[in-house]
Amino acid sequence: MSTVRVRFAPSPTGPLHVGGLRTALYNYLLARKTGGFFVLRIEDTDQKRYVAGAEEYIMEALEWCGISPDESPQKGGNYGPYRQSERRDIYAEYLKKLLANGTAYHAFDTEAELNDRRAAEKEKGNHNFRYDASTRMSMRNSLSLKKSEVEQLLVDGTPHVIRFRIDPGNTVNFKDSVRESVSFQTEELGDQVLMKADGLPTYHLANIVDDHLMEITHVIRGEEWLPSTALHVLLYRAFGWEDSMPAFAHLPLLLNPNGKGKLSKRDGAKFGFPVFPLRWEDAAKQEVSAGFREEGFLPGALVNFLAFLGWNPGTEQEIFSLEELIEAFDIERINKSGARFDIEKGRWFNQQYLMAHMDEELAPLVQNEFNKEGYDIGTDTAAAIAGLLKERIHVLPEFFSSGSYFVKAVTDYDEKTIRKKWKTANRDKFDQLADVLAGQDDWSAAPIKAAVVAFMEANELGFGAVLPIIRVAISGSVQGPDAFEMLEVVGREESVARLRNGYDAFEKIKAQ
Repeated sequence: MSTVRVRFAPSPTGPLHVGGLRTALYNYLLARKTGGFFVLRIEDTDQKRYVAGAEEYIMEALEWCGISPDESPQKGGNYGPYRQSERRDIYAEYLKKLLANGTAYHAFDTEAELNDRRAAEKEKGNHNFRYDASTRMSMRNSLSLKKSEVEQLLVDGTPHVIRFRIDPGNTVNFKDSVRESVSFQTEELGDQVLMKADGLPTYHLANIVDDHLMEITHVIRGEEWLPSTALHVLLYRAFGWEDSMPAFAHLPLLLNPNGKGKLSKRDGAKFGFPVFPLRWEDAAKQEVSAGFREEGFLPGALVNFLAFLGWNPGTEQEIFSLEELIEAFDIERINKSGARFDIEKGRWFNQQYLMAHMDEELAPLVQNEFNKEGYDIGTDTAAAIAGLLKERIHVLPEFFSSGSYFVKAVTDYDEKTIRKKWKTANRDKFDQLADVLAGQDDWSAAPIKAAVVAFMEANELGFGAVLPIIRVAISGSVQGPDAFEMLEVVGREESVARLRNGYDAFEKIKAQ
């Protein structure tokens, strides 16, 4: 069996959508599972839609997710160049083969002529004019014109395209790993353009030539390309490459959260979640699109989440490392139906990954979140905060939004709890508690707890009367991690100051 070679072939027309990232992931998993090669090819023949920075964005997104290609424009390889714009001469040579065997022809129709023909057909009630076997002989091309006229037009450098000749009456059959057997009638296909007037190939020609020359064995791509596959099979036949044609697998769509339509950037804006792996700034449109990285997702969690949008391992296991995904991946287990994009499930995956990390591993990430808010905390403090909060949050920014009280005094208090729990008659006792804690030498959770318990016993107070007061004074809320571990991280002086300030605030609230 030949070595598996797969490719991810995005167009640099903007940021990489998570749907494209999932396609890249499945290609990568198959390559690694089989000991094969994962190729990144940039399909930049549509120069009108080219966006500066998009190629770099694609590479950065793949690297961040840990699905780095083996061959690419940046890394090189034995099958380059890996940008289609640099392979122009190669396509020209292969076009000559199609022209020579009669499966391609020159078409000289101008855009104005094509528009006029479409308008005329519309008047007749035909709203879907197609350049095909039924219309080509009434158009200006090398099949309808005299040979001498065609030669002169070419000598004169007349702008033209090259079209693929598809004759009716045939059935195109091919196997798809996801869709199983697929067939198209050639009557459904038009004479597609293979080379544009600017001399660059269309996706269809470049795709087939590149896949053949790069020895691609499997084409895994989105189901939107399924209708084009019949044309691609015919191109393989026209070149005489049918025996080396790759295996196809067309992936189900990523659907919006309602399950009604393809996931789009507008859905992300509407529902408030990213649809791109990294933040993207569109200078031309003056738009900024959120990225999963900047929203606080770990790359492994995003990869795990995307892997399950269209595939399942056939077991109850949901949390997979990249290595485990490689081991479990089976192209035959890709679903046919579209996968609904459930961001809450994505957040759940991220939480599981946060919980699985050691506190020390999360410390730099926690430090970064506090630094973004203007607070410089040490590694030990960051690790302690990570340990206290990682089971309570879903994304990295929540370390600060849920734990800002670790570094700044509270100004807003849970008034409902205060009115219920604060007893003015106990003010003297709570002042004593503050004095006890101010004199506590060993400021770690266990000794702090022991001191508070001793105080409660001496004053005949229960946990229900004391702990809510401590919590609200320190963090503003009765919710949160262990109260004594919280006190340890906040520090002795700051904790005592917050208790005393809190008592004063509680008296005012109670008096209202």
